[in-house]
Amino acid sequence: MDMKRKSVSEDPEQGLRDEKKKSKKRRLQKPDAGAPRSPTPSGPSARKIKVQSRLAKVENLTRKLMSDPDLIRDVAGPDVVEKMTELGKAFAQKEPPKPDEACRSQSPRDRLYSTSLQLHAQNSLPILPLINDTTLATAVFTHEGLINPQTRSLTEANYERMELLGDAYIEIMATRLVWDSFPRLPSGRLSQIRELLVKNETLAEFSTRYGLDQKLSVPQNLRNQSKTWTKIKGDVFEAYVAAVILSNREKGVDLVEDWLAQLWIPKLEQIEKEQPVLRYKEELAKQVMGKGIKLVYREDGKPINHPGGLQTFFIGVYLTGWGYTNECLGSGTGLNKVIAGNEAATKALENPITKQAASIKRAFDEKVKAEREKAAS
Repeated sequence: MDMKRKSVSEDPEQGLRDEKKKSKKRRLQKPDAGAPRSPTPSGPSARKIKVQSRLAKVENLTRKLMSDPDLIRDVAGPDVVEKMTELGKAFAQKEPPKPDEACRSQSPRDRLYSTSLQLHAQNSLPILPLINDTTLATAVFTHEGLINPQTRSLTEANYERMELLGDAYIEIMATRLVWDSFPRLPSGRLSQIRELLVKNETLAEFSTRYGLDQKLSVPQNLRNQSKTWTKIKGDVFEAYVAAVILSNREKGVDLVEDWLAQLWIPKLEQIEKEQPVLRYKEELAKQVMGKGIKLVYREDGKPINHPGGLQTFFIGVYLTGWGYTNECLGSGTGLNKVIAGNEAATKALENPITKQAASIKRAFDEKVKAEREKAAS
């Protein structure tokens, strides 16, 4: 007996294995009916949230796989591609969730991704939220230059104060969306992407597409100043955001965040897919350059420093010639000067002034060519 006890005590590893077996056996035993159980999520609400989360993952995976249908066809065959296409269409056509549902806890990107891309594909805009206050609705579209301070309060009769508030809301909402969209990017790169969403050019574009600039009461001379007019349109958009929130204290923030997310998501999707094509400068030069014509790229302000040593640069492209003097054709931002300059050239190619200058150049070139042919004959 003593020998047996001694042999067991001299083999501690065997004792440890025996204890593990006993512990496992106890865990597998059925608990008593009256024994307390650890709380676990249950009920229809918990199951619904789990299903919604899984469906969102399936939708996201389907979208990524179908970005290269030829590869899927080679690997799995045409039938799989056909069914996945149908599944993708079904996800795109599903009704957006109601605000009061449990899935409201999902990020705007998760809830509105398919709807946003569907609207973008149709070249449509999300519905413009309404301002439920006539005083605010008037002030949003009134520039301070048109207010007589002797008859009306400057601070309440124009969009200046609301622009400040709207700018803050837009910054926060853009940060959240970028954070959710790029979970693996460092903070410096997130700041750069956010800047693309909130910069004046982007907000001015939204103002133009909704026709907000057409409703704006502003001194006429400001409309003829390209950079100033772009900033004003961006400011009006910020003021509009604030006015919607101020006039709807209960649901205004959620309403605006969903609206902005639907405007921004297609832009973020483009960032994910974007390849570094840097030939826009060459195309711009081809359209407008000629003898004595100057096309200058220069910095529009100091770079913004971000965490991690990253910077955002601001570059503008300016034309002198064809009847224009130091005319800003476009401005761009980027993590280096090359990318920022390339974006500036991209914007310039869309500018009506560029098209007008290119038209003048073509007419001039044709005239010179005709004169040379005439002289040679």
